[in-house]
Amino acid sequence: MISTNFHAKYFAHDLTRRLPSDSVGKFVASLQDAQVDLNPHQVDAALFAFQSPLSKGAILADEVGLGKTIEAGIILSQKWAERKRKLLIISPSNLRKQWNQELLDKFFLPSTILESKSFNDEIKKGNLNPFNQEDQIIICSYQFAKTKDAYIKQTKWDLVIIDEAHRLRNVYKPANKTANAIKEALHPYKKVLLTATPLQNSILELFGLVSIIDDYVFGDLKSFKEQYSRNLDEDYLEDLRNRIQPVCHRTLRKQVLEYINYTNRIPICEEFFPTPEEEDLYDLVSEYLQRPKLYALPNSQRQLMTLILRKLLASSSFAIFGTLNTLVNRLESILIKELNSDLFDEIDEDYESTDELQDEWYDDNDDDISDVVYSPEDLVNIQKELDELKQYRNLAEKIQKNSKAEHLFTALDKGFKELENLGANKKALIFTESRRTQDFLYKTLEKRGYKDKVILFNGMNNDAKSKEIYKNWIQKNKGSDKVTGSKTADMRAALVDYFKNEATIMIATEAASEGINLQFCSLIVNYDMPWNPQRIEQRIGRCHRYGQKHDVVVVNFLNKKNEADIRVYELLEQKFQLFDGVFGASDEVLGAIGSGVDFEKRIAMIYQNCRKPEEIKAAFDELQEDLKPQISEKILEAKTTLLENFDGEVSAKLKANLLETTDSLSKFEEKLWKLTNFVLVDNATFNDNFSFELKKNPFNDININKGKYILLRTDDKGKKNEVPEHTNIYRIGHPLAQQIIQEASILETPTQKISFNLSSSKSKISYLEQFIDEEGWMKIVKLEIDSFEKEDYIIASAILDDGTVLESDMALKLFSLDGTEEGGVSLDPEFAQKLEEIHFANCQEIISTNAMKNNDFFDEEMDKLDQWADDMKLSLDKEVKDLDAEIKLRKAEAKKILNLDEKVKAQRTIKELENKRSEKRRRLYLAQDEVDEKKENLLSETEKRLEQNITETELFAIRFKIL
Repeated sequence: MISTNFHAKYFAHDLTRRLPSDSVGKFVASLQDAQVDLNPHQVDAALFAFQSPLSKGAILADEVGLGKTIEAGIILSQKWAERKRKLLIISPSNLRKQWNQELLDKFFLPSTILESKSFNDEIKKGNLNPFNQEDQIIICSYQFAKTKDAYIKQTKWDLVIIDEAHRLRNVYKPANKTANAIKEALHPYKKVLLTATPLQNSILELFGLVSIIDDYVFGDLKSFKEQYSRNLDEDYLEDLRNRIQPVCHRTLRKQVLEYINYTNRIPICEEFFPTPEEEDLYDLVSEYLQRPKLYALPNSQRQLMTLILRKLLASSSFAIFGTLNTLVNRLESILIKELNSDLFDEIDEDYESTDELQDEWYDDNDDDISDVVYSPEDLVNIQKELDELKQYRNLAEKIQKNSKAEHLFTALDKGFKELENLGANKKALIFTESRRTQDFLYKTLEKRGYKDKVILFNGMNNDAKSKEIYKNWIQKNKGSDKVTGSKTADMRAALVDYFKNEATIMIATEAASEGINLQFCSLIVNYDMPWNPQRIEQRIGRCHRYGQKHDVVVVNFLNKKNEADIRVYELLEQKFQLFDGVFGASDEVLGAIGSGVDFEKRIAMIYQNCRKPEEIKAAFDELQEDLKPQISEKILEAKTTLLENFDGEVSAKLKANLLETTDSLSKFEEKLWKLTNFVLVDNATFNDNFSFELKKNPFNDININKGKYILLRTDDKGKKNEVPEHTNIYRIGHPLAQQIIQEASILETPTQKISFNLSSSKSKISYLEQFIDEEGWMKIVKLEIDSFEKEDYIIASAILDDGTVLESDMALKLFSLDGTEEGGVSLDPEFAQKLEEIHFANCQEIISTNAMKNNDFFDEEMDKLDQWADDMKLSLDKEVKDLDAEIKLRKAEAKKILNLDEKVKAQRTIKELENKRSEKRRRLYLAQDEVDEKKENLLSETEKRLEQNITETELFAIRFKIL
């Protein structure tokens, strides 16, 4: 344990010092602070993103399932710890809540999702740039980022994370407006792109993604095409690999099987046949939706509303009844000219993904149906449509028993039997796309064998049982850090805890596919099936994820009377391979469909336009043909050469990283524990298992919960310890730890004599054993270097009375020993001078090493700029050469012309080309000067940052004795 103020002060400064980019220790504080296991490939990826302080970012391209989100979380945590908190995440809209929850659950980082409503709310509060918020990571969708690009551009970001970044890979095409708007808005800022598929169909996609990170890795598109697009042979690929290596990092699943245990997916397909009444309802509503004109659906919303209605129709008679009732009310409102509500708002109460689908499907949804003027003929047709809708509604109301729901019990029996064979918990997660279907299933299950064993999870959770669960959870966890104060977050946590400890079945809408970890459950039931493969993968990923101990059973329902449903299921099962195997859909498949929205639209068009089985068959055959991999053998070979490293090379590096990181973490955790013991000695009771009970908050100015705490620790295999219930997680970022460190860093430490007890220590420090019974003087100084990046060093300058100088790192090891303060002393002037000389030598060594490292960074940057300049000149030179070739050809052709008029015309054309060539040559020289000037500017900019600003802070000086 720490025994003196000197130990405490040294530990406090050591725990918070800033390490260089290439040091594994740089992330130690962030790793200790996160509730994630330590996987070496994730640390390696995070280190790669920080490898050079001059880097403008990185592409992290690990295969699916390796935790790119965790890699990004480590990077974000590090930035947060450095108080660089202007952080932005751009992700697909359906992943925003997942990011929000994962940052909170795993990294204790606060974030806010910006979409239209929250953006406008901030404006109303007086924040004229809602992207600029204090101590909040901002999360937004691609579409929102494009729409608000001017605001993003005005915010000085410390880091931007772009998830599923392959969506931007065609940024080199001017027609890709979203990608270009985002690239332009983020141009000056450091970016980390996350994608499992950086290269899909063309080598130009790699050019596009790299250009988002750094415009100076390659020249322009023309020069890139000239060098690499047509030349995919070995030499060119090796050259391209060398150029992208500093910005692109990829790990394969086969390279990390030693560290990560993956489980399988086991599919069960539950087939059912609808009743005649259900079939009649389906046919009538389906035929209604296929009509060319519908008054109940606004024109601009027709395509998406039709998709939603079809999904609700397939869900249950209860879901479609509610929606038909909404449409009936809507038409009645039109007839009496009192239509004020938005159809999407009304549908959203049942189909909770409406707002996300709007964001994905539309750029603008400002259609205002209330301004539409209807003719007398329209009003007659509206009445006719209204009467028909009432008939459909009445038919839906009569159907109280659904054949799919009857088969749910059979499916659950099959699934639970499989779980029993696997030795897994008897837990089932049932997904539906409708809240009305959710209520229907809840009542049905409660009546038939699952009373008090079912809970609901949706976007509202305002039912009586959820409210009771929330109330009990708040009471149970009162006074602990588990209670965040956000009702939404705490409700989600309460329901997940209840499902884990009490319930057997959770019936969830799409809200549960976003951002919650249900790895204690191994049975997923897709009662309603999304058509978007990305959404299905997201659902399954709630349970089939890192940390899952059992194989995961996936149950899907299939209407055998519906030809289109059968073909959709075949595509999802066979083409996308979502339901079996270890990883679900492959990188190539998921990468090819992007967000899955276009695929979803194609499916919706088939349902909408095809009536006969043969039409459905032909349409799905065409879709299946279109989905065939477009990736050529050449591209596959290029992908392997460019992006993959040798297994042995990767394996050895990961093994070394794991050993170094776990060792650093262990020492870090030990120092934090000892410091906490020292500062809280009068306010807490400490136990042997790295836990303590805080009896009194010693810091009156901050709110800290009393009660049980346990230190978040990592074992030698990188696994985090379990945190018992009703226990606060103690970590470096916790307000209590931060206050302890602050307090210790400013302790009074006047010069004293300290005796360090090596003889009775369990630690064996061979170097120091030779100095037992020796005395000397020591000075501890914190050295800060601010150059390309900020680095902190703690330097011990120590000399024995006989003149022997101790190595700095060995002298610091004395503080791992118990020490006893033996009274104040005055530093001998002679030894003070010697300590100054030793300190100067120690500092010079560190400063020199730092300068050499900076020189290497500088040289790398200059090599990149030289290549960029060569590329740009190559592009311009090629234009002149192309004109040379054309002029030569035209002259040869002109000689063959016999007709004088035509000959003169041909010579005129040649003269025009020669003039054009002269102009190009002139522009080439000017452009070469411009390129050189740009390079010189970048050189000057880099040179300025090379200067080292040195700050020294003396922490204390002591007289010491080694016992």
